[in-house]
Amino acid sequence: MPPPLRLKVDRSARTSLADQIHAGIRDAIHDGRLVGGARLPSWSDLATQLGVARGTVRAAYERLADEQLILGQGAAGTYVAQGLAALPRRERPAKTSPLPGMLPDFDFERPPLPFQMGVPAQDAFPFTMWARVMAKAARASASAPVSYPDPRGRLELRREIAAYLTIVRGMRCDPSQVFVTAGFSGALGLTLQVLRPSGAVWMEEPGFPITRRALELTGLTVVPVPVDEEGMIVAEGIRRAPHAHLAVVTPGQQAPLGMTLSLARRLALLDWARAADAWLIEDDYLGELQLEGRAAPALASLDPEGRVLHIGTFSKTLSPALRLGFLVVPPSLVARFGEAAACLAPAPTAPQQAVTAFLADGHHLRHLRRMKRLYRSRRDALVARLRATMGDAIGIPYSTGGLAVRLGLPEDVDDRAVAADALAQGMAPVPLSMWYAEPPRRSGLLLGVTNLVERRLASDCDRLLDLLRRARRPPASGGPRSLISPR
Repeated sequence: MPPPLRLKVDRSARTSLADQIHAGIRDAIHDGRLVGGARLPSWSDLATQLGVARGTVRAAYERLADEQLILGQGAAGTYVAQGLAALPRRERPAKTSPLPGMLPDFDFERPPLPFQMGVPAQDAFPFTMWARVMAKAARASASAPVSYPDPRGRLELRREIAAYLTIVRGMRCDPSQVFVTAGFSGALGLTLQVLRPSGAVWMEEPGFPITRRALELTGLTVVPVPVDEEGMIVAEGIRRAPHAHLAVVTPGQQAPLGMTLSLARRLALLDWARAADAWLIEDDYLGELQLEGRAAPALASLDPEGRVLHIGTFSKTLSPALRLGFLVVPPSLVARFGEAAACLAPAPTAPQQAVTAFLADGHHLRHLRRMKRLYRSRRDALVARLRATMGDAIGIPYSTGGLAVRLGLPEDVDDRAVAADALAQGMAPVPLSMWYAEPPRRSGLLLGVTNLVERRLASDCDRLLDLLRRARRPPASGGPRSLISPR
C-alpha cells in the first residue's frame, strides 16, 4: 500500500473539499514531492485518512486524470503520470497598487474617507430613488430582445446627454456625436486610439497625474504648460512646444487649483488649435458642479471649427462605481470614432438604462442642485474649522470653484509623507506636489469636502493638523514660521 499523503482539508474554507484535495495533489506533483510512477492511495483509503466521502476523493482524482497528471489502471491502482518534470516554484506576486507612484497603499474598495477627493457624498446619494430606477431598468433589460448593444452607447442615453449638455454646458451637439465610455479613462483611451497623436502634447502644470501618466504610456512627450489666475498660459505653451498637435485642458475648473479658463485664453487656445491643426481634449470633470455662481459654458461651445473633444463623466455627480462617462466629438470625427468604438472599446452596458431614466425624469438636475448646496456648506464648515484652529492671521487659501480646500505647506515639508501618515489614520488628503511634473513642485494638501461628516469634522481636522505640526521642520534661521503658508 502506498504511504499516506500529507494532505489537509479545511471545512471552514470557501473552497470545496474536492478542490482542496485536487490542489494538494497537483501541487505535490508540480513540486516534485510526488514523482512519476508513484502510486496514490485508493479513493477509500484517502477518504478514510481525510475523513471525507469517497465521492469527494473520486471527483478530485477524476479532475487530476483529466489534466493528465495521474493515470488510473483499474485494480492495479492509480499512479502519477510518467515524464512530468517538477515545475519551479513560482513566487506569489506581492500585493501592489495599480498606481504605486501615486496611490501606494490605497484600498480602492473601501468606503470614502474624510478629505478624500473625487468621490461624491455617500451619505447624500438618493439610494431609494436609485434603487427603484435600477430595479425598473433590470426588469426592462430582462425582457428586452436578445441582441448586441450599440457600441456607441444606448441611443436614448446619448440623446439625454446631448440635451443635458445643451442646458447646463451651452453645447449644441447631435446624439451621433456622443459616445458612452467607461469613465474618463475610457474616453481618453478611445480618443488616443483614434487620433493617434505623436510627439508633444500640452498639459496644464499642475495637472491630473493620472492623465499625465496615461499620455506618457502612449508614447507622448508631455509638455507642462503653467497656469495663472486665468488658467493655462497659451503663449507659454506655444513657446515651449510650438509644433504640438494636442492639448489636454480643464477649462471649467482647473484641476487642482480651481480657476476657470478666461474667455481670452479660451479664444487664444482655439486660435492656436486652428492654426496648428491641433486637437483639444476638454476634461470637464466637474461639469456644472460649480459651488459659486453659474458654471462657465464648455470650451466646446465656442468651437466652430470642430477642434475640441469634450469628455465628461457621472463619477463626480452620481458614482465612480458606475464607470460611466461620455465623449462628444466633432462631426468630422464621428465615423472614425464609431468604427473604433465598435472594434476596440464598446460602451459598458449595465448601468446605461438606469442612468437614462435618471436623466430623463429630472432626478439628475435636482440631485446636482442639492449637492451644490451641501458641498458649499461642507466646504465653508471646513474652512471655518481650520481658521478657528490655526488662527485668523493665517491665510488658508482654497479654491472657490473646485470641491477641495487647498492647504499650502512650507516647501521643506514632505506633503506625500504627511498624506501617507494621514491615510494610516483613516484620512485621505491628496498631496499637491504629485500634481506637478517639474520643479518647483509646491508642497500642500488637497482636502476633499464631499464626504466630511459634521460630527467628526473637529476631530478629523485636529488629527490632521497634529500631523502637520509634527511634520514641521525647524527653520534654518530666523524666527518662528507659520505652518500653513498663504499663496
